[in-house]
Amino acid sequence: MWKMTILALPLLAAAGVPACVAVDVKPGVVLDQSTADDAKNLLPPEIYNHYKKGEYTNRVVDFPDSKFQWDDGYQAASEWNREHVTLGASKQPVDKATGKRPEYLTGRPFPDIREDDPDAAVKILWNTTYEVYQGGNSRNLTALDWVSPTGRDRSAIQDVTFLYYDGQPRQYIPAANPENLLFQFVALTVTPADLQGTAALSWRYHDPDKRDASWAYVPALRRVRSVSPANRSDGFLGSDLSQDDGNFFDGKPQDFVWKLAGHRDALRLTDPDALEGKVVRRELPGGGWRTPFGNNDRTVGFQVKDWKGIAWAPVAAALTKRKVWVIEAVPKDKYYLYGKIELWIDDYTYEGAWNRKFSWRGELINTYQVAGPPTAPYNDKERWLGSTFGYQNAENVKANRATVAGTSPPGDVPEDRRLPLAPSFFAYTTLNRFGK
Repeated sequence: MWKMTILALPLLAAAGVPACVAVDVKPGVVLDQSTADDAKNLLPPEIYNHYKKGEYTNRVVDFPDSKFQWDDGYQAASEWNREHVTLGASKQPVDKATGKRPEYLTGRPFPDIREDDPDAAVKILWNTTYEVYQGGNSRNLTALDWVSPTGRDRSAIQDVTFLYYDGQPRQYIPAANPENLLFQFVALTVTPADLQGTAALSWRYHDPDKRDASWAYVPALRRVRSVSPANRSDGFLGSDLSQDDGNFFDGKPQDFVWKLAGHRDALRLTDPDALEGKVVRRELPGGGWRTPFGNNDRTVGFQVKDWKGIAWAPVAAALTKRKVWVIEAVPKDKYYLYGKIELWIDDYTYEGAWNRKFSWRGELINTYQVAGPPTAPYNDKERWLGSTFGYQNAENVKANRATVAGTSPPGDVPEDRRLPLAPSFFAYTTLNRFGK
């Protein structure tokens, strides 16, 4: 398996990122209040504080690179990209020969990251973005939980569907793409009754100069309305989770100015049972695969009887020590909610770990905490992330609350990937069909 080429000495960490100090946090150690200081320089300060206060407790596990395998053909596609793809003036992947975006791009867009490259940060972001696209068309029925330090205050069930026009294996991509789309997304609120039927739709285009198109349907108004792309940073349904959070970071790369802030050892969340091969896949009769969550009822602190930590703690997760890139983004739109975003990204798997969001005055407001599992096979040729639980936690640091997504409602519900989806499902003209 190929490795990235690193050609320069590590950068010094930017302000706000703890200095990288060699600390021997070995697999088998339990990080808690008594051992937190051993990992102080491996975590964002606000995450370290959770362990120091006894609010988080997680075992440290080993995550060897061999636990992360790609589809057949992924490596060859990445090699093609190494030879033929560069970053264009519009800060997107383009063909070196034509200067245009390739008609189809898969694999890792930028296999070689150099720390002395002024465009390293945005290339890292594109690698992370395409790692998500690689997973393919998806449908997930997921809980959105509003959580206080002592328990869950409110919950809403979301039915979320994505259609990708790039990145995933070609056989899952629509045959035609007249709008030159990169992806389409729709989220439908299933419960509670006062939110039921609320729907959000978004289209993202290949064209770097064309902003996302977004619409919303609110049952009380009984009409579909267009929404400004700047609103993608606002809390979804009044929560602390935004559309630009997505799997980890779902903002349009060209809407930000990017900078590489560091390359360092860090601890990040992962799925220990997935690392032990306990992921279950089931092929669906109409195409695609379902991955039921075996640890769904013990993912978050508030689910566990007699849990003594904070209610949004990642209970089913473990920590693993990995090398990460730290990149920073400043929005070009001054109406964007956050003034700076700092992303910690695994430098081998390109999974996101910690997404730290600051005000325009530089105050930390929100930390998005995501568990990144290893891969698991769909069949003998296809593989992607496989987990026994879902955990994405948007913690409002200043308000001392969180919104947790990723757990599933009871029953055999969609946690599905590589589905056959029709573009007509994402038509804004019929968004009101979801209304109650």
